[in-house]
Amino acid sequence: MENKAEEIAAQEFLVFTLGEEEYGIDILKVQEIRGYDHVTRIANTPAFIKGVTNLRGVIVPILDMRIKFLQNNVSYNENTVVIVLNLKNRVVGIVVDGVSDVLALSKDDIRAAPEFTVTLSTEYLTGLGARGERMLILVDIEKLLNSDEMALVDNLNQD
Repeated sequence: MENKAEEIAAQEFLVFTLGEEEYGIDILKVQEIRGYDHVTRIANTPAFIKGVTNLRGVIVPILDMRIKFLQNNVSYNENTVVIVLNLKNRVVGIVVDGVSDVLALSKDDIRAAPEFTVTLSTEYLTGLGARGERMLILVDIEKLLNSDEMALVDNLNQD
């Protein structure tokens, strides 16, 4: 795990919130941040797959990470945003509670991921970012969205 932390040294992360927790994803994977708009629901998909939207001619699957990680009382308000990700020529949107800032973390700011976590399996974590009292859970978003449990993301884009 420490090798992973060293690989992502001196990197910038987009900071977003899910409930009370702050997460960070590699800023280079972020295409844009948009307000949450209506999406077209697709039949027979899990609840966390909200549907698809047309983003300038590209059909983009929209996944609500809050539902995926079993948050209760998910609501959509002016702070709810969609982070549009560009992952190996695939565009995917993830719904989160909010986005706060971009944080640059040096190698010394990144710790190995713990062996346990409440919402995410540690196989999708690259580490913990710590700066002062602030702690970020660093997510390998590409690995998470390409996992078997998210395989429907691949299926949506093959149509």
